[in-house]
Amino acid sequence: MNPASPNPAVVLLPQHDSSSLAIASPRQRWEVVGAIVIVSFLTILARAGISGAKLEMAHDLVISDLGFGLVFGAFALGYAVFMVPCGLLADRWGPRKSLTLSVFFWSLFTLCTGLASGISVLIGIRFLFGLAEAGVYPQAARAIHNWTLARERGLALGLLNMGSRLGAAFGLLAAPVCVAWLGWRESFVFLGIIGAIWAAIWFWWFRDTPGIKLNRHNIEAFSSGDENTRVTNKTPWRAFLSSRNFYLITYQYFASQFTFFICLSWLLPFLKSRFGITTSGAGLYSSIPLYCGALAMWMGGTAIDRMYKAGKWKLSRRLPAMLGFGLAAATLLPAPFMRSPGLFIACFALTTFGVDLTVSASWPVCCDVGGRYSGTLSAAMNTMGALGSLASSLLFPVLIGWAGNIRVYFYLAALLNIVALGCWKYIEPAKSLLQEENLGWCEK
Repeated sequence: MNPASPNPAVVLLPQHDSSSLAIASPRQRWEVVGAIVIVSFLTILARAGISGAKLEMAHDLVISDLGFGLVFGAFALGYAVFMVPCGLLADRWGPRKSLTLSVFFWSLFTLCTGLASGISVLIGIRFLFGLAEAGVYPQAARAIHNWTLARERGLALGLLNMGSRLGAAFGLLAAPVCVAWLGWRESFVFLGIIGAIWAAIWFWWFRDTPGIKLNRHNIEAFSSGDENTRVTNKTPWRAFLSSRNFYLITYQYFASQFTFFICLSWLLPFLKSRFGITTSGAGLYSSIPLYCGALAMWMGGTAIDRMYKAGKWKLSRRLPAMLGFGLAAATLLPAPFMRSPGLFIACFALTTFGVDLTVSASWPVCCDVGGRYSGTLSAAMNTMGALGSLASSLLFPVLIGWAGNIRVYFYLAALLNIVALGCWKYIEPAKSLLQEENLGWCEK
């Protein structure tokens, strides 16, 4: 490869990827992205649904706030534990089989959530739900790596994560309505059935890599025989653990998810208890930061691709992330002092916009640095994000109980974001985790 190539896509994309992707039309590539956005929406809809149903579940199952912190934390723990194994499956089995299994099992445990009889059973189910859902994003990222050109990945991965924010926002709005209409048990059963249907369609329709079009009338069917996109050898953990990129990428994601996870756990019940508003009102307020996050995903992904096409590869990853962490830190500090729900949400919506702008850069840089191990690197990064979510779900009620207000939690989150901002100064997209795959710079 020629480091000085005027086309950055040639620098980023291995030859076997570019040759196989030439067979797939833009429409086919974006159909795959569309299917992944749908499952991203459904995945977070199922995850956020428990926050919207929290009050009814706590009443029926007699669960305290600290007990529900354990319920939220059980999911985050399971999510963290199984993330890297799921990434390995994505790289070795391909995203067709691995993503089908992940979605099927999280659908099963979503359904089982509606059958919980007490806090112990609920904690166990949510832990298993976390295990099952752990694979969705690294496996989806691997599918995008296989099916999109490097110049498209910023927007494609931004849309993947945008689907999650829209799913969470819709879940926080719809869950109270659905619970009031169907009941919380029936709501989880319904979500589980929808997820299982998606898994069946994905397995029937999707193939791991682009291949041959059968005919112009049918949905495209593609061959999964491109062995160059699969990982059959032992995963080079020594190369991972000796890479500075690896530690910087994974830490900054811990910080972003520590800040963000309150949206999916404590934000709705906190707004209701602090400001004395109704459940539906709290659901409406708590959905606003998620819509801002979705907007950040789209804007960030679009900006990343435009800068990349202009030859500014390094800047396309670094600038959105650094701006995002700076904005998040700056808006976390005044948020605890806001005395109305509108002003509080305005601050926290800007915080969420900032941290989700960093997410737009995080997933493309995993494809850059990870190469054919992008599923594994994405999983390792998401594992640290899950640990950040776990820490957030447990520390939020503990720090409020200790300090008597939310200021300490927000100050801690701001500090984590400032450190993460510094990490992006040293992340190098052109430096592969594997020495033999080091890529030349295309920086301008």
